[in-house]
Amino acid sequence: MKSATRIANLPPYLFAEIDRKIAAKRAEGVDVISLGIGDPVEPTPAHIIEAMSKEINDPVNHRYPSYFGLPEFRAAISRWYKRRFDVDLDPDTQVLPLVGSKEGIAHIHIAYVDPGDVVLVPDPGYPVYNSGTILAGGESHFMPLLAENNFLPDLGAIPADVAAKAKLMFLNYPNNPTSAIVAEGFFAEVVAFAKENEIVVAHDFPYSEITYDGYEAPSFLATPGALDVGVEFHSLSKTYNMTGWRIGWVAGSEEVIEAVGRVKSNIDSGIFNAIQKAGIVALEGPQDIIDDMIVIYARRRELVMSLLGKLGLKARSPQAAIYVWIEVPQGHTSASFAQLILDKAGVVVSPGSAYGPAGEGYIRISLTTPDDRLKEAVDRIAEAI
Repeated sequence: MKSATRIANLPPYLFAEIDRKIAAKRAEGVDVISLGIGDPVEPTPAHIIEAMSKEINDPVNHRYPSYFGLPEFRAAISRWYKRRFDVDLDPDTQVLPLVGSKEGIAHIHIAYVDPGDVVLVPDPGYPVYNSGTILAGGESHFMPLLAENNFLPDLGAIPADVAAKAKLMFLNYPNNPTSAIVAEGFFAEVVAFAKENEIVVAHDFPYSEITYDGYEAPSFLATPGALDVGVEFHSLSKTYNMTGWRIGWVAGSEEVIEAVGRVKSNIDSGIFNAIQKAGIVALEGPQDIIDDMIVIYARRRELVMSLLGKLGLKARSPQAAIYVWIEVPQGHTSASFAQLILDKAGVVVSPGSAYGPAGEGYIRISLTTPDDRLKEAVDRIAEAI
């Protein structure tokens, strides 16, 4: 049977491919260490688990959840934005809970992209920005994120005819996979560009709380005019070690929230109410878990950066997020170097080319592996190369 053309055009999903490689090597008896996926190994904080344990035993929570989330969870998200970024959001019209932010990132394409429309996609970038475009029948225009421009897209380099056809622009700072941070004033340029070209901006913001050396990541929604042109995606996954819980949100423009909500209510469902109630506790309970995790990630960052210096490999020490973006040695591609590390060291890293054409020449290492295994992995890599 012939599948739809949109499926034929869809590349294999990066992290599914990483899982496949890990399984194949382990089947060969290799003790694989994965540095390829940003999945925290530290547990969800106990007070959040306790809240979940209480709520899961309440039969009221066992029924269908609302497509649009519990009002009290939306209100907690609104209060979090006010507390963190001094952004005022109407919890009823400007906040939509999601089954993880990935769901909403995929759905916004359906809400705004018709066949032939253009989506401005950061390159390298989270693969769903491009795959969602393919599934909606749109065309990705890749915006190169280059080291010489501090991994920011050059808005002036986007051709006028491309901008005229564009419906969506994805941005992501702190950035995955490069860990780059946004330059002061850049979001204001984005707002002006979006207004001029009638483009919806979708800012992906899951690493907002994971910052180092005194840096604080700004919210796109705090930029004057941002609520007129776009939305921001976030989740509890990285902040509170809740990747498997599948709970996030999109917030911002009322018009965009309504459109994404219309898609969601037709093809998806709401979040289990017990998880939403635990999410409220996460947002409004003790926040020391965040500082604790930053200390852990900063320590791992220094371990990796120290090794890279000894090996002569180049990378910028990240000021945010949970990744190190490393230039591959001369004579290697992203894929060949990642394969060398897997074959010789039994360590999985992500090839930069899997995040887009401009990711060629890099690999990404995640800092979410336990300290002892991370040290073993970097020692193996040192021996292998």
